[in-house]
Amino acid sequence: MRFAAIDSGSNTFRLLIADSTDSGIRPWKIIHYGHCITRLGEGLHHSGQLSQAGMDRAIDTYREFAAALAKYQVKPEHTLACATAAVREAGNGLEFTQQVKQETGIQIQIIDGETEAAWSLCGANAVLDAETGKDMLLFDIGGGSTEFIRALGTTQVDAISRKLGVVKLFEAHLHSDPPSKRDYQAILAAADEHLAIVENHWDDHQPPAHLVGTAGTVTTLAATAMGLTDYDAEKINNYHLSRQSFFALRDRLLAMNHAERAAIPSIEAGRADLIIAGLAITEAIMLRWNYEQLVTVDASLLEGIWLKVCKHNI
Repeated sequence: MRFAAIDSGSNTFRLLIADSTDSGIRPWKIIHYGHCITRLGEGLHHSGQLSQAGMDRAIDTYREFAAALAKYQVKPEHTLACATAAVREAGNGLEFTQQVKQETGIQIQIIDGETEAAWSLCGANAVLDAETGKDMLLFDIGGGSTEFIRALGTTQVDAISRKLGVVKLFEAHLHSDPPSKRDYQAILAAADEHLAIVENHWDDHQPPAHLVGTAGTVTTLAATAMGLTDYDAEKINNYHLSRQSFFALRDRLLAMNHAERAAIPSIEAGRADLIIAGLAITEAIMLRWNYEQLVTVDASLLEGIWLKVCKHNI
């Protein structure tokens, strides 16, 4: 059967159309994949509202997704579209979803941070090496929030979502290009305040053995570290980025201005400024809990949404 998932993030929108399968290493056979950086959450940090420009970009993307759903003949009941931090926090978020339904026919479900974390874990586990997943901290950096999930295999120990996103940090703290030491340290400090709350959320205050990262920031860092010119999800999945390699990459990116970062083939258009905020979140995590390496996976919430709609209909 054919199913579709839409992840409407604060920064990036993604669409996965796939057939369910019982054979092979993955439970899906990809028919179509689409994504677009919409920056829906742009300005939300200051105004508390989704901007008109952000909503216009988002609706244009939904129109493209609706056309793909029609082209590949995905039934409405086999489609699940979800929105995360930007829409759930914005004063006009519900109004926006109603406009999307009216103009594109796509019905959006606003999910809370705990659901987002749980579904991200399901998606990541579908591609993650089982040994790594036995005892891991999975983090999923988004435009408006970051989810932290401690897991033992497919069992979630606990999860917490923090309003720690790359768009928010960029707008609040980055005022120079290339990034000044002061600006970068301000992002690190802001991130660490959230991490202290995450740690206090853990009953035993103990980080798991393995650190696993997913979503656009982490996959972009992995692709850049590997020097990929053409993105390859299978190379990203289960890639081990050492602490030494991470800091070398950090120093390289911080020395560049926006135009120089944008010229790197692995950094897609619209991410060259936000990658600095994502870099700082990742560094803060590695430093606070003293991880020697980061394992990366390409699958997360989008695939978790797909698994959810697939399970519901089979």
